[in-house]
Amino acid sequence: MTATLIWILVALVVIGLYLSWTAGRLDRLHSRIDAARAALDAQLVRRASVAQEVATSGVLDPAASIVLYEAAHAARQAEEEQREVAESELSQALRAVFAEPEQLVAVREAPGGEQAARELTEAVRRVPMARRFHNDAVRAARALRRHRKVRWFRLAGHAPFPLAVEMDDEPPAALTDRQTP
Repeated sequence: MTATLIWILVALVVIGLYLSWTAGRLDRLHSRIDAARAALDAQLVRRASVAQEVATSGVLDPAASIVLYEAAHAARQAEEEQREVAESELSQALRAVFAEPEQLVAVREAPGGEQAARELTEAVRRVPMARRFHNDAVRAARALRRHRKVRWFRLAGHAPFPLAVEMDDEPPAALTDRQTP
């Protein structure tokens, strides 16, 4: 009788430790999602800011400047529910403005343009990477939250179900081509 009670107690302790470890892992994944989301938000703000600077620099033709400025402004001012759409529209505006490599050459040839072109290139390259890191963390948390033990024992607590960021973040070819002059 005593041996059975000890084995039951040992089993309960092992199960408790396992559930505690799983809850800690889930908490770390949620923290990773928060950090990745903050990094993504920073990259999106940086991309919009640099796009606004390029749009107001006077090196683009007036129509391209207006399109780029309005898309960047809308992306910076968008409410959370509309953010993905506004950021997608900024990506589309960047692709439209820099569809031809000559636009990038014009930006680079302007005073201070080399720095602006470098910052814009870095910004548009980092957004897809930051989004990928965020979505990978979301995918890992979702996979863990789908396990029965997590649902049955409510190990996620009151944390909201993580959502991936789905947006068009494809950069213009002129800004991603390493051979661009």
